[in-house]
Amino acid sequence: MKTALKISLFLLMGFVVNTAQAKEKKVKSFIVERVFDIEAAKIWKIVGLDYGSVAYSHPRIVKSEYLKGSLKAEEGAERVCYFNEEGTQYLKEKMLNYEPEKMRFVNQISQVGKFPLDAEVTRAIYQVTDLGNGKSKLSFDMQFRTKPAFMGAMMKGNFKKTIQDYFIAIEHHARTGEEVTKENFKEIKKKYN
Repeated sequence: MKTALKISLFLLMGFVVNTAQAKEKKVKSFIVERVFDIEAAKIWKIVGLDYGSVAYSHPRIVKSEYLKGSLKAEEGAERVCYFNEEGTQYLKEKMLNYEPEKMRFVNQISQVGKFPLDAEVTRAIYQVTDLGNGKSKLSFDMQFRTKPAFMGAMMKGNFKKTIQDYFIAIEHHARTGEEVTKENFKEIKKKYN
């Protein structure tokens, strides 16, 4: 009887552990970094302080704006980024762990429109580092999961390339003040590679 009880408890524990592991979603991740001959404060202004205006410095975003009463970059600020004129392809994002003194924040995806992303686990950490002598480094550490999950490996390269292009656009916007769009990015990119 004791042996049967021990076996039952062992099997039950195994089931509980396997169920908990199955609920833990696996994510893909990547890091993109770029060093700029631009002061860190200027890069931080674009990615951190002007959080709601990301469309000015992102070649794939046609429009962006704050949501739900957010008026500036701060803990809990929310924005929406539209990737087409119709507004059907979008990401709603929330600024978390906002540390302006460290030039760092987490950008949590909260809702997706026609993108194969699992909003529950998709996020990126932005970090601007002052390298001194008018130089800075921008790091983007992304964790994501696609829906369906098997698309993750295929999408990772595309996401990484998109962020690399975004960093080129940030550099151009920081140097010139010019808004970067889908239409002008091809010519801009030639200047920075």
